[in-house]
Amino acid sequence: MAAMRNHPKWLGFLICCAFFAGPPAGRAQSSPAAGAIEFSARVTPTAARPEPVRQFTFYLLTKSYADIAREAEASDPMPTREQFIAGLKVTPQLKEWMKAHDTIDLTSSEIENVLTPDDVVKIQEFEDAYIRANSGGVTRGLPRPKYTEADRTANSERYQQLRQEYLAALRKFIAANPNTLAAIEAYLDSANPGRQWNQLASAHRSRMLHRAPEIAQTRYLAGKADTDLNGHASFSGIPAGTYWISTLDLDAAAGDSRLRWDVAVTVQPGQTTRLELTNLNAAEKQTPAP
Repeated sequence: MAAMRNHPKWLGFLICCAFFAGPPAGRAQSSPAAGAIEFSARVTPTAARPEPVRQFTFYLLTKSYADIAREAEASDPMPTREQFIAGLKVTPQLKEWMKAHDTIDLTSSEIENVLTPDDVVKIQEFEDAYIRANSGGVTRGLPRPKYTEADRTANSERYQQLRQEYLAALRKFIAANPNTLAAIEAYLDSANPGRQWNQLASAHRSRMLHRAPEIAQTRYLAGKADTDLNGHASFSGIPAGTYWISTLDLDAAAGDSRLRWDVAVTVQPGQTTRLELTNLNAAEKQTPAP
């Protein structure tokens, strides 16, 4: 044994073993300790006692869900009204009228209250709807055109002259009989872009309902936890940092209260953070009692 200890080859071998074995146990290079979150969730209906949110999935996110929803919106924005109006297949005059009156729905009962005689004679869609609303002998004294569409190409100058005379007479008649504008909205349905706008908005909302939770769970998810029958749940092994406890776009309901949470929480190394989710730190929507 003495010979082995003094032999140079054995000495080199032992030094190498000590080098690759690393530092003694308990003295290894350490990483920051993980922390944990314990929380409870309760909903308090109007004039009632708090109720635990039972068997409900909560998500731990590395970004606020409100910011995630804005991120989803930015990736697929709803067009502005001006952009929508610009793309419509209607006359330029109607586009300008809609922009000036900040309206898209031409079938609103308020339309007849804002229409003027000039609007009717200058905007083809309004003229067509007015004539249909007052045709068939319903309105006495309604001016009749003295030209036909064939005159437009056969004798354009005469057509334009007779057309302007007709529009002048029609403008004068409407000014003298404003009641003839009543119910014009019923005849604007075929030209009304309001339905298209509503369909566009509905489709956009549907995409956002899927897109925001998808982004949250694929890019920013740090953990998921289901509450027990007492409304308690926890996240463990969480690296230190700031997180958000979220219900995404799902509501926790009790009575007339429907709550969603998107609450920031800071995790400290090696510590357990505790918090309560209640009506006070939630976004609330009131729903009528059944």
